[in-house]
Amino acid sequence: MGKSGERTIFLIDGQSFYASIEKAAHPELKELPVAVGDPERRSGIILAACPIAKSRGVTTAERIGQALAKCPDLQVIRPRMQTYIAISLFITEIFESFTDLVEPYSIDEQFLDVTGSLACFGTAEEIARQLQTRILLSTGVWTRCGIGPTKILAKMAMDNFSKERSDGLFRLSFDNIEDTLWRLPVHRMFMVASRMTRHFTRMGLHTIGDIARLELAEFKRRMRWEMGKQSDIQAEYYWQTARGIDPSPVVPSIRSKLKSVSHGKAMRSSLYRKREDIEVVLLELVVEVCRRSRRHGYMGNVVTVGAAETDGIKSTSFHRQMTLPQPTSLSHEVAAAALSLFRQHWSGLAVSHLHISLTQLIDDSAYQLTLFEDRVKAYSLEKAADEIKDRFGSIAIMRASSLLPTGVARERSEQIGGHYK
Repeated sequence: MGKSGERTIFLIDGQSFYASIEKAAHPELKELPVAVGDPERRSGIILAACPIAKSRGVTTAERIGQALAKCPDLQVIRPRMQTYIAISLFITEIFESFTDLVEPYSIDEQFLDVTGSLACFGTAEEIARQLQTRILLSTGVWTRCGIGPTKILAKMAMDNFSKERSDGLFRLSFDNIEDTLWRLPVHRMFMVASRMTRHFTRMGLHTIGDIARLELAEFKRRMRWEMGKQSDIQAEYYWQTARGIDPSPVVPSIRSKLKSVSHGKAMRSSLYRKREDIEVVLLELVVEVCRRSRRHGYMGNVVTVGAAETDGIKSTSFHRQMTLPQPTSLSHEVAAAALSLFRQHWSGLAVSHLHISLTQLIDDSAYQLTLFEDRVKAYSLEKAADEIKDRFGSIAIMRASSLLPTGVARERSEQIGGHYK
């Protein structure tokens, strides 16, 4: 532990995570520009680009066609999300060999509290270098590490300094924050995007230090003048961030009780103009929502249906919900509510997005019986189907309607988060 009881916290980031994994899997591409995306869709986006590709102007989230125009020899590789998740979990295991305080922040970023590990493994920098070596040799991914006494300083050390250094390491402390972080323009502060930057600029606050050096009461006064009386909470957050104040601990488990189970699907509106075609997808989403609810041991009291509609020029959307007669995770009961909501509120335009959610969740260890339906039998059938899908894949059992051209269940079975496994 550092002076005055300070903790030592890392934020470790995998450089060009998806692209690095693909380059490790394809050694022949080592000296070539590589990006991850769907090579069959020039209108698709770049999910990740290696440093060589970035040096040639390729950027994350730009269209693949635009990237190829800048870099004609760009090697675009189809994503393998299941592989990326597996490697991320493997990296977590490496971290856990040094400390049990590991908190995933994203698939390629994780917080570590190594305060209790310093006596066993050396200084913070020595531990970080050991981790870099192990991860590089095991996965082919080069990692960068931001070090700080708080999570927010570790994160800003990573984003603003570690990524620019050849060794990938930088430590932000309360001793050097004024000479390093405070000199940066205000948009380099964590959670400050273009809109907030404009607010700060109008307030005469151009650097992070301009905020940090103000007394909190004065900063709140300026924020109220710029953004209204409701801005006090925001003011306190940004003032503390500028000063590196963050009492939140590194929490090994980020799981909490589910509040909702949902699924959504972006759709090509040109294909989904008829109600019967749209309802094929709606029912597929219901099946997945109910399956996930049963997997986690929940039933829901409220069904919500959302849809985005378009006439080709303008877009509108609606979200409507219905309270069910009794909590459920049975597909046919949720489907009846979802179809009723959709039919009541759909205007008849083409649909570009559908969303289903089940909320007000309760434990499913006991459920309401009815006089006119054997719900015990219905749950047994659905759970048997769940077991078959878990063992043989989600399309081992499908609704017949999913075999229609407008069905998306087979496509979704090959994806995680909308990207190929």
